Amino acid sequence: MKLVLLLSALLAGIALSQGAAVMSVDLGTEWMKVGVVSPGVPMEIALNRESKRKTPAILAFRDGTRTIGEDAQTIGIKDPNSAYGYLLDLLGKTIDNPIVDLYRKRFPYYNIVGDPERNTVVFRKSDTEEFSVEELVAQMLVKAKQFAQESVQQPITECVLTVPGYFGQAEREALLSAAQLANLKVLQLINDYAAVALNYGVFHRGEINETAQYFLFYDMGAYKTSAAVVSYQLVKDKQTREINPVVQVLGVGYDRTLGGLEIQLRLRDYLAQEFNALKKTKTDVTTSPRALAKLFKEAGRLKNVLSANTEFFAQIENLIEDIDFKLPVTREKLEQICEDLWPRATKPLEEALASSHLSLDVINQVILFGGGTRVPRVQETIKAVIKQELGKNLNADESATMGAVYKAADLSAGFKVKKFVVKDATLFPLQVSFERDPGDGAAVKQVKRALFALMNPYPQKKVITFNKHTDDFEFYVNYADLDRYSKEEIAALGSLNVTKVQLKQVKELLEKSKKELVDNKGIKAYFYLDDSGIFRCTGVEYVYEKQKPEDDADEDSTLSKFGSTLSKLFTKEGEEKKDDSEQEETANAGEEPSKSEDNENAKEEEASKEQKSEESTKQDSEAKNETIKLVTVKSPVTYESQTQFVVPLAGSGYDQSVAKLAAINKAEEQRVRLESAFNALEAHIIEVQQKLDEESYAKCATAEEKEKLLAECSTLGEWLYEDLEDPKAEIYEEKLAQLKKLSNVFLARHWEHEERPEAIKALKGMIDGAEKFLVTGRNLTKDTNPEKDVFTQVEIDTLDKVITETNAWLKTETAAQKKLAKNADIRLTVKDITDKMSLLDREVKYLVNKIKIWKPKVKPAAEKEKKKEEEVVASGSGDDTKSEDGEQQQEQATKEDQQEQEPVDEITPTPAEEETKTPHSEL
Repeated sequence: MKLVLLLSALLAGIALSQGAAVMSVDLGTEWMKVGVVSPGVPMEIALNRESKRKTPAILAFRDGTRTIGEDAQTIGIKDPNSAYGYLLDLLGKTIDNPIVDLYRKRFPYYNIVGDPERNTVVFRKSDTEEFSVEELVAQMLVKAKQFAQESVQQPITECVLTVPGYFGQAEREALLSAAQLANLKVLQLINDYAAVALNYGVFHRGEINETAQYFLFYDMGAYKTSAAVVSYQLVKDKQTREINPVVQVLGVGYDRTLGGLEIQLRLRDYLAQEFNALKKTKTDVTTSPRALAKLFKEAGRLKNVLSANTEFFAQIENLIEDIDFKLPVTREKLEQICEDLWPRATKPLEEALASSHLSLDVINQVILFGGGTRVPRVQETIKAVIKQELGKNLNADESATMGAVYKAADLSAGFKVKKFVVKDATLFPLQVSFERDPGDGAAVKQVKRALFALMNPYPQKKVITFNKHTDDFEFYVNYADLDRYSKEEIAALGSLNVTKVQLKQVKELLEKSKKELVDNKGIKAYFYLDDSGIFRCTGVEYVYEKQKPEDDADEDSTLSKFGSTLSKLFTKEGEEKKDDSEQEETANAGEEPSKSEDNENAKEEEASKEQKSEESTKQDSEAKNETIKLVTVKSPVTYESQTQFVVPLAGSGYDQSVAKLAAINKAEEQRVRLESAFNALEAHIIEVQQKLDEESYAKCATAEEKEKLLAECSTLGEWLYEDLEDPKAEIYEEKLAQLKKLSNVFLARHWEHEERPEAIKALKGMIDGAEKFLVTGRNLTKDTNPEKDVFTQVEIDTLDKVITETNAWLKTETAAQKKLAKNADIRLTVKDITDKMSLLDREVKYLVNKIKIWKPKVKPAAEKEKKKEEEVVASGSGDDTKSEDGEQQQEQATKEDQQEQEPVDEITPTPAEEETKTPHSEL
């Protein structure tokens, strides 16, 4: 049994070590960065195939071939509607969303249609080729996983993804669907500013103390601009009693459409306007998708260069109709083109401060991240508002990726990292709304109760209690209190309805429990906003109290009293008692959860006070009358939860997407294998031809072999570049194997001739070492050194024989090999030499290990006793009283015997021993 458990633990450990690596993906609208962490390897950025740390977030399909990154950008210039980029903000959007209209305006060459079932965005290139946004994003995540796996050389299935903080429920669910299509398990969706704040806190852990420190993180990316006020503080966990650093988001502001992309588009339109003004052609350059793509690419390069220089030339070859375009652009002109954008840059910062209820005076530092913050005018605008130096000590591109990968390591079971708690905040408040019939013919009232207010921390659990409903009913969870957002932003958010929950068989459940009911606690609906910002209704229960049967009460009375006594001993004075349901909710809500039980009465606070007073009165009455025992009963209520926003990808639509991506992945694998096989065969043909032209290699092949090889290479070279109807990797791999079978003959000979001198040198060195050891060993036999007879004569003779035979063999074989031509079959191979080295090494190691474990032999006890008696007689004392000299001699003899019996290493005397040996004159 123990062996089975040991094997199980070993296999579990192996599985953990093989699958322990995790990754993070910072999937931005313009760039994609991948972070990885694996056992024994610190957190790092995974490089792409071009050995770069970030990859353009663009995907292209052309002639059945999928490409990503820079290759996709190249295709996007030649065939713009075949490359798909800037996709992130299209997730979870319906076709009529204003963000989709803006995308069409910015990139007019795409054919965007609505999904027939979900009405979401679909890119349609032809009748046979179309992709949903989830499918495109999933394929980018597949590439990200490939980069990560190549970096750590092991499979990866778990990840943490960064998202913009303004992503609502629809966008987050859509991203999770895309990750599922990519066969990735998402440990958490983390807001980008929270990931950056975590990364900053991890590297400044030593500066965090019990006093809250406030920072503002400002981000201008390619698509959006955001700002977040956070606090760092050491907090003691109420459950574990551990003190951990906590970063909490206090305030957030954002501009969904302000970013580097908008600046680039302004430059693109300016360049197009200037080209049209030259009137070199009658064709409007904006009507040509290819010309527009060229202008867009040059505008991006121009934006980056003007961030560091004050003037630069925009240059495009063959912009349209073989016409080249060149135009000088200054930074001043760029700032003039984007004049209306600069005031918008500070709005997110002001909103973040307002929602956090803090002023700039208490902010320790404003820290920048995101590529757009490199624009000088952006920095000047922010600096004018905050009137302090900007923090630029973060890696603007990789900080979010590194913060997310730290979180991935924390959530993964394969790593143990220093705890750093992250508390994010709700941007879009959620409320529960339901109808209530007051009776007496009065009109039905619409009741609304706040669930998660603005900037409420999450993850967090909440509960709503319904006291007045006696039949089936329904309630809705919606976005609410959106006054701080503009009409355009609310429209971009999409559907304001989140969830519809229908409760069924309520009347039957109430009737069933009516007979045993003592106190009605109402119908409780439980909600959870998890650490990914995903909202769920986790359950609905009918809670009531009933009287405990007398038999059970008698049996449990002794135990209950004993348990009550123990609880009183370990309960602090003044601590409020809670019922079981409240304790469960508190335990599951995380650190310092805020619990909400909103009744349907008009005055919630008064009702809750009355309820508490009733409960306390009831507890008093129960304490006085021990015969009445109440138990709380929780009966599940049948309910159905329906998503009210964009329906996530599921069902047959999901299955079709899985099949489509599987076919694309398989086709890509076959293409990569075909290209690899073709390149390998081509490279080997060229290598053989080049080698045979070199004298050192040509001497290793006979004339017949050389002629045959050159003819085979010529034939294969002509066949290789023929247009095959159905080229397959297996054909090229078979041809390569046949060619290698021929070429390996002379290549192996050349290798033998090149490596043999070093092998012979190594063998001779080993022989010299063995001979020196043999000389030492001869002096450690019984005949030569009886006191230290480590080796037997047979062992010494065996080693001598091996050395002699090896020397003789080496001389004979070396001489014979020298007589052979270089193109003859090899007689003295490197393997033969290494075999001789192994034999000699085995013999020497055996003797070396023997001398390591050798110990001197112990003398027989009889001889020692005889020696003692002789020493006593020699002392001249025949009576019982021994002379002083005799005692000293006997003591000395005893010490010598002990030393002979127990040979030990040299022991350094302790200070106490040194003091006993100090002469009296020195004391």
